[in-house]
This record gives sequence, C-alpha cells and structure tokens, in this order.
Amino acid sequence: MTNPALDALCINTIRFLSVDAVEKAESGHPGTPMGAAPLTYVVWDRYLKHSPANPDWFDRDRFVLSAGHASMLLYSWLYLTGYGLSLDDLKNFRQWGSKTPGHPEHGVTTGVEATTGPLGQGFANGVGMAIAERKLAARFNRPGFEIIDHYTYALVSDGDLEEGISYEAASLAGNLKLGKLIYFYDSNGIQQDGPTVSFTEDIKKRFEASNWQVTGPINGLDLEEMSQAIAAAKAKPDQPHLIICKTTIGYGSPHKAGTNLAHGEPLGNEEVKLTKQNLGWNYAETFLVPGEVLEHCRQARERGTTLYIKWQSQIGNYTQAYPQEAAELARAISGEIYSGRDTCLEDGIKTEAAAMSTREASGIILNNLADKIPDLIGGAADLAGSTRAYLKGSGDISSGDFSGRNIRYGLREHAMAAISNGIALHGGFRPFLATFMIFSDYLRPALRLSAVMKLPVIYLFTHDSIGIGEDGPTHQPIEQLMSLRLIPNLTVIRPADAAETAEAWRVALERRSGPTALILSRQNLPILDRKKLAPAENLGKGGYILKDAIGTIDIILMATGSEVSIALASAEIMESKNIKVRVVSLPSWEIFAEQSEHYRLAVLPEKIKTRISIEAGATLGWERYLGSKGLAIGLDHFGSSAPAKVLFEKFGLSVANVVTKAERLLAGE
Repeated sequence: MTNPALDALCINTIRFLSVDAVEKAESGHPGTPMGAAPLTYVVWDRYLKHSPANPDWFDRDRFVLSAGHASMLLYSWLYLTGYGLSLDDLKNFRQWGSKTPGHPEHGVTTGVEATTGPLGQGFANGVGMAIAERKLAARFNRPGFEIIDHYTYALVSDGDLEEGISYEAASLAGNLKLGKLIYFYDSNGIQQDGPTVSFTEDIKKRFEASNWQVTGPINGLDLEEMSQAIAAAKAKPDQPHLIICKTTIGYGSPHKAGTNLAHGEPLGNEEVKLTKQNLGWNYAETFLVPGEVLEHCRQARERGTTLYIKWQSQIGNYTQAYPQEAAELARAISGEIYSGRDTCLEDGIKTEAAAMSTREASGIILNNLADKIPDLIGGAADLAGSTRAYLKGSGDISSGDFSGRNIRYGLREHAMAAISNGIALHGGFRPFLATFMIFSDYLRPALRLSAVMKLPVIYLFTHDSIGIGEDGPTHQPIEQLMSLRLIPNLTVIRPADAAETAEAWRVALERRSGPTALILSRQNLPILDRKKLAPAENLGKGGYILKDAIGTIDIILMATGSEVSIALASAEIMESKNIKVRVVSLPSWEIFAEQSEHYRLAVLPEKIKTRISIEAGATLGWERYLGSKGLAIGLDHFGSSAPAKVLFEKFGLSVANVVTKAERLLAGE
C-alpha cells in the first residue's frame, strides 16, 4: 500500500536537504535534486536492490548518478537509507575533508558507485557495469542458481546526452542488447547557459535507432507513471531502456523554477523561504528530517539485509553444488587475479627472431596470460589486429553470447575507456583496452577518471612514436607520452624490448591502485642480450643501470623504449674512444620515483652531471633527470611522412648524432 502523503513528505525532504546543503555551502546545484527527487524516490523506494548495511554486496543493483552535479540528491538518499552518512556530513557539503564532495567520488563516500561530474562518463560507466553483470551471469549462473542477477540504473541529464561519449556508449549497449540497463533521462530542457536551444533532436528516435527501448516522455512527477515505466522496462530483457522523464528544474521555486538560475547556484535565503512555503514545508529548522520519513526510508536497511542473507544462503548452496565455479567466483570478486612471477609470459618470445616490436611481444604475453587469468577481458577500438590486443580462441562478446572475452568496441575510444572503468568498478574482471597512442587524446577524460578512482585498468597504447613511419604527423605521437606522465596515479611504462615488455605486464597486473599504460612500438626492436646486460626484472624498479663502465663514469645516457638500443649502440662507439658510459633504461618515471632516494642516487649519482636523454617525443620534463649539464635529444616538433628509419635519422635520433652531441657536451661546447 502506498501512502501519498508520506511519499510527498519524503520527496520534499530530499529536496530541502539538497537546498539547505547548497545554501550552507554557498555553492552547488539545487535545481536537479528539486526536479528529479520524485523519479529517484520511485527507484530507491520501490525497485533498487541494495543493502545499506552491506554496501559492497556483489549482487546489488548499481545506481549511477551520471548527472554528478546533482550530488546532493545522491547524498540525501545515502543518508536517508542508512549508508553511514550523518546529517553533519550533509551540512559539511563541499568542505575540506568531507564525505560529501561537490561531485560524487567513488571511494570517498560509501554507496557512490562511480566518480561522476564530467558529463557522459557515468552513462558509459553504467554500460560497462551492465556488460560485467551479463558476462558474469553467463559464466557462473546455473539452472536454479541465478546468483548474478542485478540491474544498472542511471540518472542522466540533457548535458550527459549532449556529450558524444553517451552516443558511443549507447550504440554499443544497443548492439549488445543490455536489457538490465535502465536509464532515466531527466529532461528539464535547461542547462548552465539557459534553455537547451542547441539540443533539439528527437531523443526517442535517436535511441530507438540504437536499439534501445524508449518510454516516454512521461511525467517525472507522477510516481505511478514512473513505477509502471520501470516495471515495463524490466519485463523486456532484450534491449537497454531509456525512460524519458519530463521534470522542472528547481521545482517549487516561485522565481527560479524552470530557469538556469536554479542550476548551478544557491537559491538564496529569501527564495528558499518562498519555495518552502510554496511546497507546504512547514519546518523552520534547516536540514530537518521528519521522523516518519527517516523511519520509512531506513526500512531499506532491513529489506536489504534480508535480501543479502538470502543471497548468501544461495551462494552456500551453490558452493555445494558447484564447488569449482564457486571458488572461481570468490576469487574473481576478491580481485586477486594474479600474483607471483610466472615464466610463461616469455613463452613464444625467446624462440623468436633477434628483433620484435613490443606490440608483438605484448600480444604474445597477453595470450600466454589468457588461461592463467580467466578474468582478463578487453578489446580495442577497431585495432585488435594492429595492437595485438586480442585473446585468440576466447571468442567475442556478442548480444547472443556473453561467454567470449574479447569486446569489439568499434571506433569508440572515449566510450571504450569509460566502459572499461565501469567494468572495473563493477568487479569480477580485470579490463584491458587498446588503441594507437595518438588516440589516447580521444579517451583522455576517461583515462583521467581511471586515475582519479585508482582503477586497475590496463591501457595498451601502440604505435608509440615516429616509428609508425609513413602515416605521418597525424598519427605520430609527440607530446602524448610526456602528457600521460602528467596524470597523477597513472603508471606509464615504455619497455625497451620484448623482455622488458613481459616485465611491464607483470608490473601492470600486480599494481592494484591505479591504471597502467603500456607504451608499445610498431617497429621491431632488438631483443637485448641479457647475458651482457642487467636483467629485465629490474624494470620493476622503474629505472635501472642497463650497462655500466668500469671505473669513473664520464657520461650517463638515459633512454626509454625504442631509443634504449640507440643508447647502447652509442655507448659502444663512445667506449671505443675511451669515454666511460653508463646506460640507464628508465621505462617508468612513476615507479622510479617510488624507489628509495638511496636507490635513485645509485642509478643517477649527482656527481655524474654530464647526461643525455634520448626519447622520440617531447623533451619537456627530462630536465628533472638531466640537471644543469644535461642535454635532451627528442622531438619538440611534429613528425613527417617517411619510412621510420629515415625519420629517426633526419630528426637526430641516431647513434651518430648521440655520439656527436655527447662529445661536444664533454668538451664543454
């Protein structure tokens, strides 16, 4: 039995918790919580399967607030349903050290499924979560044991749907027929600058063309209409669902409702008073939660605990019936998918020719890992063959068969990265993705959020330099490598040969806090003779002495990736001229920075001030290792269309140029 009066009181409580928090913080977005409170009430009160007392319950429904600016809407629900937030936390909205930051942050606030705010990201995250749910169900469910069976809901805004990433993700979701994906489009026609005059297409037709079931527009204030729409969506499991909900931004505000004045700033004290009068909110105290509202909403804890206990019982029965599958599921949920050193990574490399591209080596390693790590899934942006990022014999995920492990993303780099974030957030898999390094720019906002959320997504960026050759400057990365190094929490590794590539994969799999980017060559690189050089295992320290001279060192040559072999060849010539050279391979600046000062100074002693860095990319940044007497050899200009060998020669990335520059540097020129 519904209680319309209580429903209305709960909805107004959500509205005014949001309004009061924004007012106290003197910043924020009150309009969307005021308009969308009714539709979220239906979801959270009647449909969402969750357990506030067990927030990490694996089979819970996921609710993503893609419209992250409406964060107080989500925080209000987390408080009211008992996720551990207090009224004081709500009062501390947007303040230093609070659990209620300006936009939802995964890992900061219990119950927040994804860090959102950059519009469109949450939309794509939800697609990744739905893919993970569908694939886990295909892998582990058995007759009578639907142990993986949950929905992914999201609230999306006009701004979300204006962003191109949403349509990339929507297209793939429709192609895969993700029927447990239900999105609510808060269609209020207003954004930061005013009415959505630049957003006039028929959204219903657009999503239907992408194979979504679209309901509406419906009245987002009508609880029964909303409830019927959700029930109808759940009854049709073969398509993702978009429910278009017509709402009024700033609902109830006499002077700001339906305008952009309610979007991104407090209503103001006088307008708040008028709004409360207008909606019949007869409480003078701010942050007031009527007792009957809290009692009603907190029933979610008891309901959720009952559902959680029932699921745990089902898992117990499943374990008895399918012990091997249960053990695999437990390991997948824990995320502990790889540990220790396994020489199988190098199988197929040692027997190959003396030279191999690091993309080729990575492809061999990835397939060696396939059987060892069944939770490893991923794909490329229509470049699986070129990036070697394909699990052979593992099949493709498709609408009719989710048993495969390869995801055909198509040319959707941005969505690919955000969907991978969603897969990682959901849990149960370790996602990888691949594209050419130049297109890391296309997915950078999602990569940045991988780093913000410290998600262990593995990025494979191949064709890493002018070594791509004839495709020319449009495809030759110059500034991308150094730019990636600027992103906090991202580990960037550019291996020098096949052996370092194997170590790079080990490091990437063992690092659990943050994404890793493997920067890989298109062209073949010499497989270095480790009998004469330091072992590749040293890559795990980020940088190491690859080759050293006996006695007092005159100069240090530092390099990454394909340029390490140039440094070694240069050192050989210089040593024939009685110049003492230390060659340092520095594949990961981030990991090197994590080492002790003692180790770093042992590799790069301060007393050896004559240094040269060699890297086929922007030189800005190398000064941290070069000091006052160092020289950076690289490219601070775009490339050109020509064979790779010619480009390296013409742009000074050659043994002859390195030797000449070193001799001049030592001579004080």
